[in-house]
Amino acid sequence: MQMRSRWSAIVGYSLVGAATQLVWLNFAGVTTVAAARYGVSETAIGWLAQVFPLLYVVLAIPCGLLLDRWFRPALVAGAVLTALGAAIRLGDTFAWLLAGQIVASVAQPLVLNAITGITARSLAPKDRPAGIAIGTASIFAGMLLAFLLSAVFTTASAIPTLLIIATVFCAAAAVFLTVTLRAPAFAAIPEPAVVRPSAESFPAQLSDDDASAPVPSALAAAWGDPLIRKLCVLAVFPFGVFVALSTFAQALLEPSGVSGGTASVILLLQVVAGVLGSATIPILVARHHAESTLLVISLSATAAACALLALAPGVLTGFVAITLIGLLLLPALPIVLELVERRTGEAEGTAAGLIWMAGNLGGLIVAVAVGLLVDHPLAAFLVMAVIALIAVPGARSLRRPIAELRVRSDP
Repeated sequence: MQMRSRWSAIVGYSLVGAATQLVWLNFAGVTTVAAARYGVSETAIGWLAQVFPLLYVVLAIPCGLLLDRWFRPALVAGAVLTALGAAIRLGDTFAWLLAGQIVASVAQPLVLNAITGITARSLAPKDRPAGIAIGTASIFAGMLLAFLLSAVFTTASAIPTLLIIATVFCAAAAVFLTVTLRAPAFAAIPEPAVVRPSAESFPAQLSDDDASAPVPSALAAAWGDPLIRKLCVLAVFPFGVFVALSTFAQALLEPSGVSGGTASVILLLQVVAGVLGSATIPILVARHHAESTLLVISLSATAAACALLALAPGVLTGFVAITLIGLLLLPALPIVLELVERRTGEAEGTAAGLIWMAGNLGGLIVAVAVGLLVDHPLAAFLVMAVIALIAVPGARSLRRPIAELRVRSDP
């Protein structure tokens, strides 16, 4: 019997995915006033965001394994913990803020790792690229919402209101997703069929006996697959450039006369372009079987844009280059995740966790490297250009394994 798509589950997931990013970046635009309100340094406020990628690197695989064994309870737990973390921050001291951020950061991998699993369990195969694109776009939309709220609530006295709005949004999203996942129609959806790699890929790591022990077999299936390993390595580079650029664009462009307010608008447009690109480009790419080509184009364009910023930094080039990066680079994430969903089946949570872990690790490494060069914008932008270029051969090499995956997925 043909599976019928249930888009309500994707809507619920998208709301919770946006909520995780809202909590993560709540203080990105109000760092200075938050530091003054809570009597701490701006560096301390920065740690309210930094705990998220740090804990993601540690928890990505365990959370992926939980999702592969107990998908619905694990995803609901992620939604509830996100709302709980947001609520804890209402204590209105820095200690409560940090405690709430830690709770929400534990929830984030349970939510983000589930993007391939929710689409496989909710949507017919023909709709899954669109579902992953929408789910990923919602993550960037959550970033956008965080930036917009911090642009509206700009004073120290407005921060409690900012936190209340975030808590209400997170709680509503958690309730909606929980109700959706408890619906009888969702429970009736069969587990997604497993598309196992060929035995030659990892002959000693996955056998029929492993079906009764999904946790170890899920990790073996994910990490033992050469294509998944290639995608993990590839994810380091675009993630790294995006995180570094988002973190240091204002400081790197300031010597060229770009004000802080203008830089904020530039980064806002980058995320808007990323939301639009992530919601549309991956669907077209999947339809025309052009995944490898798009990844090569996006990485090459990112390298060219970073080189332009290095050689001719300014307001106009900042708007053009950084918006282009958002439009073409951010859709690389849903494209990679859609390949993971087609490849793995029962191990999709673990495989997605590996991708997110690699990406967050890349973000930390590249951001540190660029941070060391923050007083040398030319060198910093060139480093990001080189990092994007390094990944181009890897993206090109995916053409053959993606073609083979398509043959196995669509016999």
